[in-house]
Amino acid sequence: MKIQSPFFCRPFFCRLILTALLLMPLAALHAAEPKTGDSKRLDLGDGVTLEALYLPPGEFMMGSTPEEKAWATGIEGGAQPGTNRESFEGEQPRFTRVMHGCWMGRTEVSVGQFRRFAMESKYVTDAERPDGKTQVFDLEWDGYRRAGGKVIQPWKPMPGKSWRDPNWGFPNRDDFPVVCVSYNDMNAFCQWLTERERKAGRLPEGLEYRLPTEAEWEYGCRGGSKESHYFWWGNDLEAGEGRLNISAIDFLPGRTKTWPLGKAPWSDGFPFVSPVDHYGEKGRNGFGLADMCGGVWEFVIDHFDPKGGHEEIHYENAEKRTVSRPVCRGGNYFDVPGNARCAVRLGISSVTYSDSRDGFRICLGPAVPRQ
Repeated sequence: MKIQSPFFCRPFFCRLILTALLLMPLAALHAAEPKTGDSKRLDLGDGVTLEALYLPPGEFMMGSTPEEKAWATGIEGGAQPGTNRESFEGEQPRFTRVMHGCWMGRTEVSVGQFRRFAMESKYVTDAERPDGKTQVFDLEWDGYRRAGGKVIQPWKPMPGKSWRDPNWGFPNRDDFPVVCVSYNDMNAFCQWLTERERKAGRLPEGLEYRLPTEAEWEYGCRGGSKESHYFWWGNDLEAGEGRLNISAIDFLPGRTKTWPLGKAPWSDGFPFVSPVDHYGEKGRNGFGLADMCGGVWEFVIDHFDPKGGHEEIHYENAEKRTVSRPVCRGGNYFDVPGNARCAVRLGISSVTYSDSRDGFRICLGPAVPRQ
């Protein structure tokens, strides 16, 4: 007599089990995919870490409107009218896509994180090399006085200064964003981080740590918004109180003066640079990224195109994949409000130039072609 097998052998249940087995790997894979705002903490050694957040693929409007440019050069924005600076943002906002997910530093790279890199790699920055110099604040500067018809600026190139001592006039701190580093220096940090993570087996094939592209940076700055706002929180400057470090009502160290020219109508607590992520949750945008407006200018990997940023990485020479004039974004602690918007972009004079208003944040994304 033939014995009937358990019900599992019946066609319906066999199909059900087979379907479940087929779907299990897909479900596991889906569960492993990072989600918006997921965080990873990179171990740089000696107890130093760096936090990066996941940004999904997405789209946004790059650039600014004529109305935004007019605000930036008006009374509240305080940017100097009559220059071509705002034209660098493009004539109108344009639809732009970021086709891949990436991980971006929650903050700019800090002095402590850069110190760890320099100690392990024995790297010497461009400013520290023989005949090197960097642009820093002139401690003897006492105002925009005219001498022979020329305005005296508060910044001057100075040898003997570097990321170790940016000439603040007060001690540098490990939780300050690193400044006085060049495009070359920033790329060296990213290469060191890539090699370190790859050696540890923590870096997937085809990915690298690098500077963000312009599209990645502005997408990250806008925090997931598809609207063309002036700042990541919207168009209202006064809603920025407690969110960013720009020129505000703060006395310069040892003086009874604030920065001249246009400024935010509150004290942000720092006449110069503030510590990274100092403003906490309120200073983080929709992606959780901190200090995207103000703080220090942040370099991106692209070559500067005065007509506007690009969806794909832009090179000076596409065939040779060269960059000789990098782009910086986002404004800095000295800037007027109109110069600290999401769309603001400037070209830097060379890949060796450094300044006490300039820094960077890292991005983990698809490797980009280089020379």
